[in-house]
Amino acid sequence: MTDTILRYLDGLPAFLSYFAIAIALIIVFCYVYTLITPHHEFTLIKENKAAAATAFGGSLIGFALPLHATISHAVNLVDLTLWGIVALVVQLATFYGIRLFLRDLPERIARDELAAGIFVATVSIAVGLLNAASMTY
Repeated sequence: MTDTILRYLDGLPAFLSYFAIAIALIIVFCYVYTLITPHHEFTLIKENKAAAATAFGGSLIGFALPLHATISHAVNLVDLTLWGIVALVVQLATFYGIRLFLRDLPERIARDELAAGIFVATVSIAVGLLNAASMTY
């Protein structure tokens, strides 16, 4: 019985390594995303602005989806990190792409226009799904 338990725990160091890098990448994503967006997500979220929470949450999901694919396919931690950075760049580019379509997007989110937040979330998740599906190396 002890041998069986120990065999199951053999994968624990790899799990902890991959999980720690994924959490670090999510923290980096949140920091960089809030740095590049003109509106202040965390301030708006503290003010109970649903549009900001929706947009930021959708962007975070849109980043986590390809990060999941990266973890599933990565052959080592460097591979995970590099493809995680690719996913981060794609998600940041998505925000800028949306701004080309909705030039006043930051102001609309700051005014708590929920439609703008939902649109950002939807596009971010859709791009995240496509990004994840494209990671088939």
